[in-house]
Amino acid sequence: MLVKLENISCGYNTEKAIEGVNLEIRRGDFIGMIGPNGGGKSTLIKLIMGLIEPWTGQIIYGKNESGERIKIGYLPQYHEFDNKYPISINEVILSGLISKSSLVTRFSPKDRKRAAEVLNLLGLSNIGNKSIGDLSGGQMQRAFLGRALISNPDLLVLDEPVTYVDSKFEIELYELLEDLNKDTAILLVSHDLGQITSSVKTIACVNNHLHYHPTNKITEKILATYNCPVELITHGRVPHRVLKDH
Repeated sequence: MLVKLENISCGYNTEKAIEGVNLEIRRGDFIGMIGPNGGGKSTLIKLIMGLIEPWTGQIIYGKNESGERIKIGYLPQYHEFDNKYPISINEVILSGLISKSSLVTRFSPKDRKRAAEVLNLLGLSNIGNKSIGDLSGGQMQRAFLGRALISNPDLLVLDEPVTYVDSKFEIELYELLEDLNKDTAILLVSHDLGQITSSVKTIACVNNHLHYHPTNKITEKILATYNCPVELITHGRVPHRVLKDH
């Protein structure tokens, strides 16, 4: 067990966003979290990341092989980043090792070696010194994904990772995630089931409550039962939508 949510309820001010949520994330999981805007997906991510506290229930974190609390890597949906700031791809990736409790971090040779490994993994080795402001959307997503990966997380959380990127990068990203999933559990958040169904292993539908479906084979009838208004899709290497008559 990596993370376990038990009877979680949470919200903002007096408005409840999610209620009675139970979910267990285990090693080897590749969970696709879907649901409508405003259904509570972002709230659940903030809870898992420890950014907010639940109103009721508890969140239990597992231990890694060293007996420490598991590491979680996070790729947010939007990057509030000044692209004129003089920082390179390599430096962005290394920033994933900066401790929240320390304003100054000196990177060791081991850290820099790991950064080089991540650059190579993401196909960025030849432009590691390039300024972040000169990158395409896909290259920037790779850089920030590298920041999430450099600490060797036990769980990788991605929030709408293909927003504002081209279809080529989208396909490459899902292939990369399938490979990463051999060693890292993944929680991938999307509003569109069609983007994720060919890669994920299981589906969690969030619409104030959470309904967990232990397979990626999901039907329109099941979605209706779960009160989860997302589009029905077909399965294949290149996912695509099947819309009702319109």
